[in-house]
Amino acid sequence: MSIPVKSLKAQHHQFANPAFQLEVLQHAGTEEGDFPLFGAKLQEHELYPLQPTGTTILQVNVGKMCNQTCRHCHVDAGPDRKEIMTRDTMQLCLNALAKSPQLTIVDLTGGAPEMNPDFRWFVEQLSAMGRQVIVRCNLTIILANPKYHDLPEFFKAHRVQVVSSLPYFSASRTDAQRGDGVFEKSIKALQMLNKVGYGQEGSGLELDLVYNPSGAFLPASQKSLEAEFKRRLLSGYDIVFNNLFCITNLPISRYLDYLVESGNYSSYMEKLVNAFNPVAAANVMCRNTISVGWDGGLYDCDFNQMLELKVQPGTPQHIRDFNLTQLDRRQIVLNQHCYGCTAGAGSSCGGSTT
Repeated sequence: MSIPVKSLKAQHHQFANPAFQLEVLQHAGTEEGDFPLFGAKLQEHELYPLQPTGTTILQVNVGKMCNQTCRHCHVDAGPDRKEIMTRDTMQLCLNALAKSPQLTIVDLTGGAPEMNPDFRWFVEQLSAMGRQVIVRCNLTIILANPKYHDLPEFFKAHRVQVVSSLPYFSASRTDAQRGDGVFEKSIKALQMLNKVGYGQEGSGLELDLVYNPSGAFLPASQKSLEAEFKRRLLSGYDIVFNNLFCITNLPISRYLDYLVESGNYSSYMEKLVNAFNPVAAANVMCRNTISVGWDGGLYDCDFNQMLELKVQPGTPQHIRDFNLTQLDRRQIVLNQHCYGCTAGAGSSCGGSTT
């Protein structure tokens, strides 16, 4: 499968429609019939209804614009996506944080979050509030334009935790998933981050990498992969980092399109269902995270956000009405893609959950 030039939305593709994606997700199974509903699977293990355990993370998608168009992107991000969070909406996020001291971590994502024109202002405000800031950086953005070249210094100044996607420690597999030349640029960006102290022992500047499989299979052991990544990046490029997060590909957007197009959809869903782990299910990220869309809408997670599945009706639906007490009493909205977060060792924005 070649790297897309345009987003699914720009192509007017059927998988750009969340309602169509949800319809497809409802009909996957074996010859014996469709797979059990995810909620029913939780019920078997006395985990239904799934509810928050206490929200400590506000994950904010500041826009779908990106300098890359990766083939597995669940956001369907790309240069042609114009959805961008405004400063007014960012201010609403700041207002919500000011009255919610329990929210100690703010996780900024996109697209490439750095492409939002108010990104640096937002980070400065969050830093001034004493919140731990995570930025999900695709690495190549640092080299995409001279105006981004000082991002490592900016991140350091605000003690930002940098979480960066690197599909593999080789050029061929990385470029196949993310585009020609991405590996080389990613290596240069990692070296720039190392140079200012990121990933260096004792610096307090955390640099984490994210691995997700390139095909229709589950990730291997996070611990063993981390050791291999550290060995290969150090010996080959003199790069150090703190942690490797293994994330399972969820059947959403471009990855769902890939699964259907390649004839792997039912078999992949079968792998997820058969690998269901109740311990992973008990530790899913939606239990301690609230996701904010670029327009301020509230969701249980970034994946639900892309499927336009807002938080439970009757609880605050927009950041302007944010009330953490009410939101912590909600039932989490479920669908079949949730099997991806509960398969094997589990999967979250922070990697394995078991």
